[in-house]
Amino acid sequence: MTEAVAAHESTVSIDRARAREAFARYLEPYDLTDSRIALKAAHTYRVADLCDRIARASGFTDAGADLAWLCGLLHDIGRFEQLRRWGTFRDRASASHAAIGVDVLFTGAVHVNDPDFANEPVTDQAALAQDAAFSEHARAAGSIRAFLDDTAADDLIRAAIVHHSDFSLPDGLDVRTHAFCDLVRDADKVDILRVSCTDDVETVVGATEDELLAGSVSPAAENAFFAHHTVRYSDQSTAVDHVVGLTCFAFELAFPASLEIMVEQGYLFELFSKPFGIERPYTNRATARLLSRMDGHLRAWIDEQLD
Repeated sequence: MTEAVAAHESTVSIDRARAREAFARYLEPYDLTDSRIALKAAHTYRVADLCDRIARASGFTDAGADLAWLCGLLHDIGRFEQLRRWGTFRDRASASHAAIGVDVLFTGAVHVNDPDFANEPVTDQAALAQDAAFSEHARAAGSIRAFLDDTAADDLIRAAIVHHSDFSLPDGLDVRTHAFCDLVRDADKVDILRVSCTDDVETVVGATEDELLAGSVSPAAENAFFAHHTVRYSDQSTAVDHVVGLTCFAFELAFPASLEIMVEQGYLFELFSKPFGIERPYTNRATARLLSRMDGHLRAWIDEQLD
């Protein structure tokens, strides 16, 4: 894969200082004292840095690593408007944050007001009253041209943002675009695992500690794990399913460097032993036995991948 990437490397020049400044300007109207906004901003910068790290470890050229970094910086730019309008980060209860990001960057946010664009009506009516100001801000500070002048990488950047949260990548992507999409998706998964494991169970899973520890793993989540696939959100019917779903991120990382970083961070196996920092053992004995078996299975699989 890396040879194919090198053969199709772009000469697009990325000015990281300019891009950071542009991103900071885009965030100015949003309330950075809101912990949810601050969380996504911090996540964004970490994903950008992870994209750079994974790219360099995987044989990308300096130009390729710069472009990967920029894709990481822009991957979640739609999250901020999603939260302002709908008060949530759940796409099904609002609109696709990836689609919002592309709309802001490439079309001047002309579609975000279209009822057909959203999965649910806007919940914050005050946000609608500020639409004119938002549209003006998006055109000035959110345009992709605020981040770089060269248009040569626009299609690749668009694809990396559109597909970063898809369950799987679509067929038909060229090798180079596929590689950059994989890279952004890897970096996102690595940091989502970190964020999830450093937050509390009620925030991440929507259940109490007692509910989690007494819970079970659904057949759908168990099957996905042992088939080495991520668990669809629609198939996560229990609190423990969400824990299993997070561990499944490891199976679909595209780059060995991504897996190495995920293991290095140490959160992956904590999900089996002390999820979200909970020291008490699972009270559901069947769940405890199954998770112990999953722990051993995942460790053996990772040893094979990194050998």
